[in-house]
Amino acid sequence: MTATVAELLDVLSLDRIEDDVFRGRSPETSLQRIFGGQVLGQALMAAGTTVTPQRYVNSLHAYFLRRGDPAVPIAYLVERVREGRSFSTRRVIGRQHGRPIFHMSASFQISEPGLEHQDPAPRVPDPDELESLAQYKARGNAGWSIDPDEWAAIDVRRVEETAEAGSPDCCEVGRLRVWLKAAEPLPDDPLLHAAVLAYASDLTLLAAALVPHPVQIGDPQLFSASLDHAMWFHRPFRADEWLLHDEHSPSAGNARGLGQGRVFSRDGRLVATTVQEGLMRVGDPAP
Repeated sequence: MTATVAELLDVLSLDRIEDDVFRGRSPETSLQRIFGGQVLGQALMAAGTTVTPQRYVNSLHAYFLRRGDPAVPIAYLVERVREGRSFSTRRVIGRQHGRPIFHMSASFQISEPGLEHQDPAPRVPDPDELESLAQYKARGNAGWSIDPDEWAAIDVRRVEETAEAGSPDCCEVGRLRVWLKAAEPLPDDPLLHAAVLAYASDLTLLAAALVPHPVQIGDPQLFSASLDHAMWFHRPFRADEWLLHDEHSPSAGNARGLGQGRVFSRDGRLVATTVQEGLMRVGDPAP
């Protein structure tokens, strides 16, 4: 996928074909299909381009309908569903080969004062104390399917930990925590930072559902794919500063796994919530 931040920025920079119609490109990749996070990020950029800059994305809900072809550009068609006093709603359809491969609805809101509360951030090692992905892989660690060369635009650092008896985590069998950020500084555009987080959120969320099982993404016996993805954006953040993606899978069954995530800034603010369901079919990829 995107090996450099410059390449990631190029992928998230869309061509405007006409009013509310955009075209997105894919980087060179060894994958046989387009990475779901790429489509999420591009669709969010397309939707946000049609909204006044004073309105910030507050949520998105997306479905992956068909496998994307990395050799063909994606056409993104944006529908301006609603323009209210405080909120704007957009619907985006991604199309390839004359068929929809992706649907997304997104909401944008002006900044408003209101009631405040949040979950506390978990106590985990600081990212500077953890190995880079390349160092982790160099030690021969299995159970971590991300290629450090192909995904180098995002700095990902896994938190290795064991839950203590009696702690809230002790009974949660599908727990995965990672620090992540863009590997280099990004421009100041808040929409771009939201798109980069959407891109990065798809890297490991489904992997949380595999933590209790003896398989991982990339295992030849496992056919996995994102089915849907939702995000809620709570507070301002920068995607080029460390963010903790605290991921938990409450259930897997019927060849599907569910992942839930809370994204915290380094100073403990809850900036986003993520939810994803993915296909996890073991054995023959066809039912």
